[in-house]
Amino acid sequence: MSRWLGQPAEKGPAMSVLSVLLLTVGLALGAIGAVAWLRFNGDRVRDELKAISLDVLRQTGDSLAQRVADTRRAEEERAAGEMARRTEQIKGLVAPVQEKLGRMESEIGRLERERRQAQGELAQMLRQLGDGVGTLRAETGNLVAALKRPSTRGSWGEIQLRNVVEMAGMVAHCDFVEQRTIATSDGPLRPDMLVRLPGGKLVVVDSKVPLDAYLSALESSTERDREPHLARHARQTREHIAKLAAKGYHGQFDCTPEFVVMFVPSDGIYQAALAEDPALIEYGVSQQVLMATPTTLIGLLWAVHYGWRQELIAQSAREIADAARELHRRLGRFVEPLGKVGRQLDSATAAYNEAIGSFDHRVIPQVRRIEQAGVHSDREVLAPAATELNARTVGSQPAAAIPDQLPRIPDRSEAEQPRPPRASAA
Repeated sequence: MSRWLGQPAEKGPAMSVLSVLLLTVGLALGAIGAVAWLRFNGDRVRDELKAISLDVLRQTGDSLAQRVADTRRAEEERAAGEMARRTEQIKGLVAPVQEKLGRMESEIGRLERERRQAQGELAQMLRQLGDGVGTLRAETGNLVAALKRPSTRGSWGEIQLRNVVEMAGMVAHCDFVEQRTIATSDGPLRPDMLVRLPGGKLVVVDSKVPLDAYLSALESSTERDREPHLARHARQTREHIAKLAAKGYHGQFDCTPEFVVMFVPSDGIYQAALAEDPALIEYGVSQQVLMATPTTLIGLLWAVHYGWRQELIAQSAREIADAARELHRRLGRFVEPLGKVGRQLDSATAAYNEAIGSFDHRVIPQVRRIEQAGVHSDREVLAPAATELNARTVGSQPAAAIPDQLPRIPDRSEAEQPRPPRASAA
């Protein structure tokens, strides 16, 4: 400050304070002058500043708008290029997926058509099944109503029995007899079937099983209502076993085993009775009555059929033995005239050789002299040759060629004799 005033500067703390004071005063005077200048020239300055500000703002806005437009254009071009590139990339990724989606859509369409077709067929099958169930229900009702009649029930049992017999290979009126009436002191008896066994034996089969209680059980809608009918069915079965035992079928035939087969036409009927009364089998055995379902009766008839086959084989063997025995007898009678023929052949051979010798010694020399005299024909006279063959004697085969002992086949009378019982094992 002293330099500005043209005075030499003084050094020290006093000088520094004076400098600061002078500087402060100068600043205050400058501010007062500026305020005074602004007071007199404020409107003009504000207008100039406003004009300058508007001009700068306009130029700045135009420049900023141009820059923003350029930036937007550049961004749009870059975004368009990026979008095109991304679009191509997405197309490359989406094309296989789109192709697979197309195939999947066609496959879904095919499956949908097949589903609709199958649904239509299923609906038709369900309608047919419903119609069939209705028909079956009606037929079952008719069958139940028919089986309630004793005559129809008996015919149904006999039909089932015949079917079982045919499945077992036992042809009607060949190995079994149906509806044969037997006169007894207590009245006529008519078993449903008599199965003939080899050796003249007979097995009695009865198919008249009570079904009233069983059919009532089938018609019951609840288990509580069904139980008393099933119990009554078991009682009826036990009573029928007692009735069959009382008829004494096995006592009416001398060649009948001591049991009667009680044929139950259905396994369900048999199982229903056995479920209520498990002791039915033991009771039937004690009464000499065997309960048989179609399955067990087929097994029994197969066993009988096997016995008949063995009987036929034995019968054929006996017929062969009879034929062989008759052949042996006839051969024994044929040997004598055959030996006589052989002896006569030997005599004829000896006479032939004697005639040849006489022809050779008596006729040929005379023929040669005639030829030497010049009398001959176009054929030469030759002496026939003699034969040295002799007839073979019957039974001349060596004994070593015949077995020492052949198995003996019994004749028909021995085969028809009863066999002794086998000794039981100790």
